[in-house]
Amino acid sequence: MKEIKIRTDIIKLDQLLKFAGITQTGGESKNIINMGKVSVNGNIVKERGKKIKKGDIIEIEDIEKLIVV
Repeated sequence: MKEIKIRTDIIKLDQLLKFAGITQTGGESKNIINMGKVSVNGNIVKERGKKIKKGDIIEIEDIEKLIVV
């Protein structure tokens, strides 16, 4: 599991994917989120603006598992 450190209280899911280097663009983030390949704390999320906070665990299907710290 890879730790991603954020300096704010929250970050949007699509921004987090770019920040973590999982995707290169916002469009790419939007696509994998819409395809149902991203889960937050065990729940599939299709909302790219989902607010992510410290302690959340994000899993990208067959790619990466992240924890926000």
